[in-house]
Amino acid sequence: MSAVPTHRVAEDFIARRALRHIEKGRVVVCVGGTGNPYATTDSASVLRALELQCDCVVKATKVDGIYDKDPKKHTDAVRYDVLPLEEALHKNLRVMDQTAIALAHDENMPIYVCRIEDVHLIGTDEIVGTYVHTKHHIEKKG
Repeated sequence: MSAVPTHRVAEDFIARRALRHIEKGRVVVCVGGTGNPYATTDSASVLRALELQCDCVVKATKVDGIYDKDPKKHTDAVRYDVLPLEEALHKNLRVMDQTAIALAHDENMPIYVCRIEDVHLIGTDEIVGTYVHTKHHIEKKG
């Protein structure tokens, strides 16, 4: 479903319609960001996850999680398995833009960061990545 009109390629994004697709067991792929300038795709992904009542946001990227420094430049970079959203904000770890992280934090939306090649492993013990959470979310699950 697209936030920008692309009728030949995708259905327009309408939250109620997307939720109906999900209720029917269909996979909904949201494209086109928010359809507004100045909003990043990171912010759009958190926004859509909230609108669609998702359990978490999956950020599929080039690396297998969030590191304390760029693993492509630093061989001693250490990957976080679990990371509080507050720490990601405070340390400015740049996994997503600050607006997206702040929105996820404010709305208690966890984020899972993994390699794009590993998305199909989500929900298995084979997935490697970083789970970014809020204290509230951990307490609710625990």
